[in-house]
Amino acid sequence: MAIVVYWGQQKYLNFGPNNYVVDGSNKIWFLITAMVLLPFQGCIEPFDTSYVEFESALVIDATITDEPKHQEIYVSRTYEFEADGPTGESGAMVKVVSENGNTYDFSEGEIGTYVSNQVFSAELNLDYTLEVTTKDGRQYSSNTVQMAGNSSIDSLYAVRTVNDFGEDGMGIFVDGSSSGDGAGYYRYEYMETFKVVAPMFIGEDLIVVDQPPPLPPILEFAPRSPDEFVCYPTHLSTNLLLNDTEDLNSDRFKNYNVRFIANNNYIITHRYSILVRQYVQSQTAYRFYETLSNFATSENLFSETQPGYLKGNITSLENSNEKVLGYFDVASVDEKRIFFNYVDFFPGESLPPYVSPCEIIAPLRGLLIDQVRYNLVKYVKDYDGENLYRPGPYIVVDRVCGDCTVLGPSEAPEFWIE
Repeated sequence: MAIVVYWGQQKYLNFGPNNYVVDGSNKIWFLITAMVLLPFQGCIEPFDTSYVEFESALVIDATITDEPKHQEIYVSRTYEFEADGPTGESGAMVKVVSENGNTYDFSEGEIGTYVSNQVFSAELNLDYTLEVTTKDGRQYSSNTVQMAGNSSIDSLYAVRTVNDFGEDGMGIFVDGSSSGDGAGYYRYEYMETFKVVAPMFIGEDLIVVDQPPPLPPILEFAPRSPDEFVCYPTHLSTNLLLNDTEDLNSDRFKNYNVRFIANNNYIITHRYSILVRQYVQSQTAYRFYETLSNFATSENLFSETQPGYLKGNITSLENSNEKVLGYFDVASVDEKRIFFNYVDFFPGESLPPYVSPCEIIAPLRGLLIDQVRYNLVKYVKDYDGENLYRPGPYIVVDRVCGDCTVLGPSEAPEFWIE
């Protein structure tokens, strides 16, 4: 059985029910297939695959927080390996009920994404329950959940450091605490935004001008938009980041390493910013995410231990044996943002290499016209006799080297500070 699990911003590939590897996404999805391998004798033999009957299971990703906002809940279905991708569950009725009698209804925006009709925030010492009714009338409910305490990021800071693999780079560290009783249990997400400068931006570019048949298309020059010179891509965290204070005398901690960036990573070449969000959650929620994280870091892809699918806290009201994948959590959140420049920590040192080696080429005119038409390359200069493979009339580079909008938007975000 092979299962691909998208959780929050993570994707876990499972070979057997308890072994995963990590990739990236933005929501929680599950992909279930089955494979039958023929035995091999002394060498690698071809194998056939066959598929068991597919079971459509409901997938729910739901965390409400103490932030006053329109809360979001994601409802989807598992999908087969041959399918194009996850399918949002449309037409469901979604609501969160608090023990003080308040009911918060959610309406569907994008398919499978449900947004609360009103702005609200979770409160301490109140039980909350998630209720979902699908369009075919099936009802699902979560266990009652309480917020475990208030979250506080006391400090967020960057330090030049060497990681466990001997790599020099930048470590992003958190000092934090919670107001709950006993140990604190924390989960982290981050959003990093960085300044990119296209290293081979030129103020003019080639364009294709089509002529009436049978005349061939020709290449002409046109001014370039300056917006393609400096850009501000944003990346989201792609793995589960967990921390706890079980072994400490208090729920306050220091020096949790939420991110490491090697000094040869282009994202810190100029200016870098990171927003870190700290969730304080219950011990039960922490154990769930911890188990999911352990799946992702397992080194044995064919473990003999087969615990089955990872059960959350949401069940079917009609059929207790129905598999429902997901978790409903109520968490307190705090967030902080920092900025730094590469030269602040690596003065006088060479900048990291760009995301592309930016090799120059001079394609023959016919190939170049196709590359320009489909915006695959950017003009650098006229061919001047350099010893290049297949020399054509103009020297060009991959588009990303002359147009940073391949990586992200050119408009600086509102929070950006130079």
